[in-house]
Amino acid sequence: MDLLKSIAVAASGLRSQSGRMRVIAENLANADSGPERAGAEPYRRKIPTFQRHLDRDLDAQLVALGKVQRDPSAFRTKYEPGNPAADASGNVQMPNVNSLVETVDMREAQRSYEANLNLISSTRRMIQRTIDILRA
Repeated sequence: MDLLKSIAVAASGLRSQSGRMRVIAENLANADSGPERAGAEPYRRKIPTFQRHLDRDLDAQLVALGKVQRDPSAFRTKYEPGNPAADASGNVQMPNVNSLVETVDMREAQRSYEANLNLISSTRRMIQRTIDILRA
């Protein structure tokens, strides 16, 4: 039964990291998108959070994607006097997304996803070997 528990825990990790990668991809997609008009706010970076919960059926702690929070850091400014969203001095507020940070976060999420996937694969192989031994 512990093998099934480890698969359930790893599967919850897969779902969580998948959601995290979705949020990071959205941040990357909007990293250079400015506001549509003067006075409007640009895209604000989203930060995924995680929460744990107890699965009483399995008696195991699982992880899930929690609330997605907005990053309160300041927006970047870019000098573009011809942009319709520019203020009186020609500056445009740009999203507070740093592509380098998002790329590193994406790589970390991918590695966590792969680690959970490897755990599931290893557990399935152990179950299959156990079945093969019992058949012999």
